[in-house]
Amino acid sequence: MNQTAIVACTPSGVIGLRGAMPWQLSSDLRRFKSLTMGGTMVMGRKTFDSIGKPLPGRETIVLSRSGRAPADHLHWADSIETVMATADALARPVFIVGGAEIYKLFFPFCKEIWLTRVWSDVKGDTRITLPLDEFRLFERTRHPQTPRDSVPTDFERWLRKKSVPKT
Repeated sequence: MNQTAIVACTPSGVIGLRGAMPWQLSSDLRRFKSLTMGGTMVMGRKTFDSIGKPLPGRETIVLSRSGRAPADHLHWADSIETVMATADALARPVFIVGGAEIYKLFFPFCKEIWLTRVWSDVKGDTRITLPLDEFRLFERTRHPQTPRDSVPTDFERWLRKKSVPKT
């Protein structure tokens, strides 16, 4: 299973504040939709709760110790193995979309990281450490601040230097 992590964070690793993103980035949300459309998104329960529902045009797998009833395009998993088996069965591109604990669990299996660098010093209560030393920068695009974006960003595509561990 090929996995790609999609991350938006500040240079200090902030990804969230009180269960939400501490910035407004309409252009990044449009890019996220375009990149994940038709795929399978893997997320934790808190991330799912912040979104509130499965996003249209995508499958959603929620990794949680306390599952709920499945619904259309919504799958619950209680282990990494169940996530991987479900994603394999769905046979779609797989995107790891958060939160911090989910990134930490799945980074070792990701072949790519699609990173939005949010050029802000905003404070947050949720952060991550990216394993970028295991990846090489393949592509970078700068995006200036617009009236619909609270800060400028860079969109970066990182590719794993070595092979992904086998499960």
